[in-house]
Amino acid sequence: MKIIAGKNRGRNLFSLPDRTTRPTSGKVREAVFNICAGRVPGARVADLFAGTGAFGLEALSRGAGYAVFVESERRAVATIEKNVAACRAEQQSRVLCRNILQDPGFLSSTGLFFDLVFLDPPYNAGALEPAIKNLAAGGVLAPKALVIIEHAPADPLPDNLFGLQCTDQRKYGKTIVSFLSNMVANGKSDTGPSPGK
Repeated sequence: MKIIAGKNRGRNLFSLPDRTTRPTSGKVREAVFNICAGRVPGARVADLFAGTGAFGLEALSRGAGYAVFVESERRAVATIEKNVAACRAEQQSRVLCRNILQDPGFLSSTGLFFDLVFLDPPYNAGALEPAIKNLAAGGVLAPKALVIIEHAPADPLPDNLFGLQCTDQRKYGKTIVSFLSNMVANGKSDTGPSPGK
């Protein structure tokens, strides 16, 4: 698995030795970034259910300003930390061992309003709706934030998107990628506070 483009183009990323996560294919990752390329420079990024951190690190490589990686599996967290170090992105990122399904409020502790969120919950595990609900309820989405969700065809988006709006949807083999926009400013500043360490 490699970074596809940007300052770290071609850099190999560490993978987990066991199949405890389902990494997004390079083809899907490249297609997603081709679609959202204009939103990446300077963006504050949240990579949820981050696995190896490939999405957030790809965003940083392409000019994102800051990334928060969230993963509940400790071996995956260790892998993300190794990948962050390999990409020399320690000053631009934070890695959290947390579970958004169990603790919907923790993202507010970062002091950030996110412009770009990658959400890749376990397939067909009933996690999609609560993950969207908890993200939307957390008060951490910037005005016009884009939430990119990878999910299975058998696990469609819920009818209630909790204030978000599906603006695009693409299918790549057995993977669907849905693009949700935050249509409400929620009274948040466009800039938000600076990242805290």
